[in-house]
Amino acid sequence: MIVMKFGGTSVGDAAAINQVAEIVKSKLNRAPVVVVSAMARVTDALLRIARIATERRYEEAARVIEELRRRHLETTRQLIAGATTTDGYSLEWAERSIDYQFNELQGLARSVATLGELTPRSQDAIVSFGERLSSVIVTAAFAARGIPTELVDSRQFIVTDNQFTRAAPDMAATRQRARDVLLPVIESMCVPVAQGFIGSTADGVTTTIGRGGSDYSAAIIGAALSAEAIEIWTDVDGLLTADPRLVKGARRIRVISFTEASELSYFGAKVLHPSTVMPAVEQGIPVHIFNTHNPGCEGTLIVSTPPVSRSLIKSIACKRGVTIINVTSTRMLMAHGFLRAIFEVFERHQTSVDVVTTSEVSVSMTLDNTDNLDAIQRDLSRIGDLNIEREKAIVCVVGDNLKFTPGIAGRLFSAIGDANINMISQGASEINLTFVTDESDVAGVVERLHEAFFSDVDPEVFA
Repeated sequence: MIVMKFGGTSVGDAAAINQVAEIVKSKLNRAPVVVVSAMARVTDALLRIARIATERRYEEAARVIEELRRRHLETTRQLIAGATTTDGYSLEWAERSIDYQFNELQGLARSVATLGELTPRSQDAIVSFGERLSSVIVTAAFAARGIPTELVDSRQFIVTDNQFTRAAPDMAATRQRARDVLLPVIESMCVPVAQGFIGSTADGVTTTIGRGGSDYSAAIIGAALSAEAIEIWTDVDGLLTADPRLVKGARRIRVISFTEASELSYFGAKVLHPSTVMPAVEQGIPVHIFNTHNPGCEGTLIVSTPPVSRSLIKSIACKRGVTIINVTSTRMLMAHGFLRAIFEVFERHQTSVDVVTTSEVSVSMTLDNTDNLDAIQRDLSRIGDLNIEREKAIVCVVGDNLKFTPGIAGRLFSAIGDANINMISQGASEINLTFVTDESDVAGVVERLHEAFFSDVDPEVFA
């Protein structure tokens, strides 16, 4: 049994969904469970609806809702008009389901507009419609193409806590419920179609597990069912040696380790959600990344232990829009508890730090989320003197055993000798070397590093 997740661009229109159906049909012998994202740009539109409703502009929100209704109905009719199905998933069923959900969405928007307040719980309820709607269309499309299928509701088996907009799964409860709900469908030779991104609390209240969470949903389901493999179908051929928008000669990585893929996704590689690999790592389940629009490509395989590569570096990732906070205080010298006091500030304001460097009297930290920066500055100013540097970028070089490779830092920084380096971090991880540079320099830095390390690559690891 395999889990196949299809992203927003993979279900973005009728042609894309038709391609998804063909891909799934070719894998019926592997007992697939299908997980779908919302159609492309729908989650953004739903967030816009929520924002407009909060401003008590219900009529404007209603117009956006109607635009989405038309798009979903038109896509459905393009896919299955005139098709004959025997399992109940007809055009009429799909239209009724879509209309019912949009009527429910209108009611939620009206309630938010009346109160003029959007709670995290209400936001989760609103954005959940993206996946709920796309799964209806995909199920009907499968049935119209002769694929035995059954629509299942992920909220019935993905159990989470009540941290709305960023809920965490209860894997023990999810494992039991997923087996109860999904295994009978699989055993009946049907393809379950489930929604990514959403779950529910133990009390049945709708939650979401964060933007990009459909990848995570697929891994949760795969781990719960002890799947043979998890496939992430997206709009690129796999993980690359660098962002192709920065490096024209970026190469596809054939195989990479879980830890390397996790580092890359956290530091800017957009192909994979950072949390995706965690449930798979725990179960030792391989993760494949494939391109829906180029299904013949072998993609990228993510495994616990990849073959040893003669190429030292696997990939270069970067994260723009970074801010550095420097805290300086002579009270740090020989003092206990100073770092704890600093990081308690970030914990209090629920803001994560990416890179940290320290000296005897100063600490430098990077943030990519500055929503709470003013409050963080006020609290940190009680600890020491502050200096804020904006418009920075993190560059992360990932590869096997970088920590234990003599001369790697010298070779790397020689390649970018004219760049201004603000922070350097190596040693916390065996597989990455991270530094911070000016955002305006990052394109040139990545390009020169790629030229220095990928002019000759191991063909078993890179395409």
